[in-house]
Amino acid sequence: MGLELWMFLPLVYVSLFHFHGFSLAEKAPYYSFVHEAAVAPEVSFFDYIIVGGGTAGCPLAATLSERASVLILERGGSPYESPGKPDKGNFFPNMLDNTPGSYSQEFTSEDGVSNTRARVLGGGSVINAGFYSHAEPQFLIQAGLNEGLVNYSYRWVEKKVAFRPPMLQWQSALRDGMLEAGVLPNNGFTFDHIYGTKVGGTIFDGDDHRHSAADLLEYGNPFKIKVYLHATVEKILFETKVFSKPRAQGVVFEDELGKKHWALLTKDLKSEVILSAGAIGSPQLLMLSGIGPSQQLKKFGIKVVMDHSMVGQSLVDNPLNVLLVPSPNPVELSLVSFAAITKFGSYIEGCSGISFTPAWSRSIARALASILNKTEQSSTKLFQEGMPRPESLLDTRIRGGIIFEKVKDPKSTGYLELRSTNPHDTPKVIFNYFQAPEDLMKCVKGMRTVIDAIYSTSFSNFRYEILSAQALLDLIVMLPLNERPRHIASSLSLEKFCMDTVMTIWHYHGGCRMGKVVDYDYKVYGVDALRVVDGSTFTSSPGTNPQSTVMMLGRYMGLKILQERYFGKHRKK
Repeated sequence: MGLELWMFLPLVYVSLFHFHGFSLAEKAPYYSFVHEAAVAPEVSFFDYIIVGGGTAGCPLAATLSERASVLILERGGSPYESPGKPDKGNFFPNMLDNTPGSYSQEFTSEDGVSNTRARVLGGGSVINAGFYSHAEPQFLIQAGLNEGLVNYSYRWVEKKVAFRPPMLQWQSALRDGMLEAGVLPNNGFTFDHIYGTKVGGTIFDGDDHRHSAADLLEYGNPFKIKVYLHATVEKILFETKVFSKPRAQGVVFEDELGKKHWALLTKDLKSEVILSAGAIGSPQLLMLSGIGPSQQLKKFGIKVVMDHSMVGQSLVDNPLNVLLVPSPNPVELSLVSFAAITKFGSYIEGCSGISFTPAWSRSIARALASILNKTEQSSTKLFQEGMPRPESLLDTRIRGGIIFEKVKDPKSTGYLELRSTNPHDTPKVIFNYFQAPEDLMKCVKGMRTVIDAIYSTSFSNFRYEILSAQALLDLIVMLPLNERPRHIASSLSLEKFCMDTVMTIWHYHGGCRMGKVVDYDYKVYGVDALRVVDGSTFTSSPGTNPQSTVMMLGRYMGLKILQERYFGKHRKK
């Protein structure tokens, strides 16, 4: 245990044993501190104002509430209003639901790739595929995080939301297929990020119920924390004085009825505004508040508080490509249970038995029917394999699975620009997928590994022999996965296939990068009383799936901020 962690022990002791009478096993009375923004007073005061009640914001707020007054402003609603809605079987319907009260807000990047922003208490942990796996050690080193406090913070999260997933038929067959394809060794079950194939954690319990970052609010002090839902922050308020840095004073937010409210910081100089609105929302709010590229701000008539050219820059999305594999045998409902972590920079995962929207089911059935009509196999062969009508493979739940490949640490970067001054509007976003040739090579190698696993002996019970690898590639090319132009015969080249059928895995990050926009304490350069604590600060997406690290970071930085507030800053980096 290093010197730095020893400095935290008094605070950790207080939080664990003297926290307002609640033990770790007890739940804070949730509805005592969560309200609609419409009931908020016109003006209120808090030690910490957190913009975004998402994957980082909830654990951050719960931790800060142990010793200070905290406000969370969340633009979406509560995941607890419809208890079964976030559960495993509703993954794709929730992700594709873009109605006003939904958990997600759809947008399309300038690259022509459909994407989603979470808008619900708990953030992306309410709508994702649930895989729980730690960051690689190199990520933690680059971020300057203390290993002891990181591990303590992970365990704090895991007591509430992490479980061991069941490994049933389809997931087990695909895992074994990955081992046959050479993604070795078999690392068994672990949260750790290790080369090879491993079973990771999940935030779905044994009954397929989801446990999100919002559950971490159960750790919060109900007498010190306030959460307002459907609260859209319009801008951060700053005090500006000659010869002094601008200082955050609070925020202006709008409730669902359009009424404005002012949340202000208490007079304590340690009080802060903290942005946890994600890789789209945090840089967007900085710009709307006057911190960003001055030329862009002036274009929209925004008063420049600080000219900061790197806000909104170095935005990255990890490219995703998939194959859909119909199965001759029944498959279980499963989301991501294991990950194949290659040494060439590709992560491979899969899900089975999932439900689509009716429109998507029809699109897949039409594409599959077209593939079968073009096959040179005789009707006798189709009969021998028991190939049913394509529509029956998609009756309620797909009889088959989706196997997907994610490019690790893409070199291609993009940027974010304001589209308007309306905080409800998603900014203009471009990721420049596969602009760097090495990213494309990772995808090609990853897709070859996926194909090898599909046609392995281990996976033979869950594929039709009459559907060749070329047929599976043709099937994906025929689907309306994105709005990008298609090359001629794009399924005949894996390079063209990767470029033409690229999608998102929703792990986009950057826009407020550490070392560019924030320092190693997540404080915005050139401004006082303002931090950003979320994935917008990341230089890469941690591990195979980032949610565990984002939740850990909320807890970690909550402890760091309280330590600084009550014991003083002891380290400079």
